[in-house]
Amino acid sequence: MILGHIGVRKGSKGVPRKNFKPICGKPLIDWSLEQLLEHPQVDAVVVSTDDQEIYEHAVAKGTLAIGLRPDHLATDAAGKWGVWQHALEASEALIGKVDAFLDLDATSPLRLPSDITDALALYQAEYPDMVMSCCEARKNPYFNLVEPDETGALHVSKPLPGGVVARQAAPTVYEHAASTYVVKPDYLKTAKSLYEGRVIPYLMDADRCVDIDSPFDFKLVEFLLNDRLKEASNG
Repeated sequence: MILGHIGVRKGSKGVPRKNFKPICGKPLIDWSLEQLLEHPQVDAVVVSTDDQEIYEHAVAKGTLAIGLRPDHLATDAAGKWGVWQHALEASEALIGKVDAFLDLDATSPLRLPSDITDALALYQAEYPDMVMSCCEARKNPYFNLVEPDETGALHVSKPLPGGVVARQAAPTVYEHAASTYVVKPDYLKTAKSLYEGRVIPYLMDADRCVDIDSPFDFKLVEFLLNDRLKEASNG
């Protein structure tokens, strides 16, 4: 039993009500919601939200009717982990025990259906506590990320003996890409945060990991989605 999940709040400071804002012909949430509803490996889908309109929209499309999320999970300070735990508990009350909790971030709609398939395959092959979408970091703390000391002078964030003179020689680091997660339900129920257990990366191309957090991000994702739609229509 694979449970697909999307968590969306009503408020957004960067882009007002961004999760339901139209983009390329449909609300932003639908780019991810339809991927879950149409994926052959996903058995049930739930949307956790404090927005009545989004909730009714999702339930009308076939998601589980778990009601609006509790008030304490609808604030700016509410973390992803608590939202996931509540959604899993409420969903299992309706459909029984879940074998994998698959979360898609609505603000990262550029993933492909194959990313879901591949992330699930990685989870089933490795059976970690969590598979987390990542991409290769554009900046590297061993080479070109710097921070000031107490005098204001800059230093490489993570210096190595002898230094690193070329990006290619620096240790590999990944960006946590808020896109696609597969979580072991028992781990989700007992852990208190993302990284307590064995969390492994599902690597995606950076151009599929753009996360909408500002008006510029929205315009960029809209451009990339339109470009993808044009390519698809041209065969």
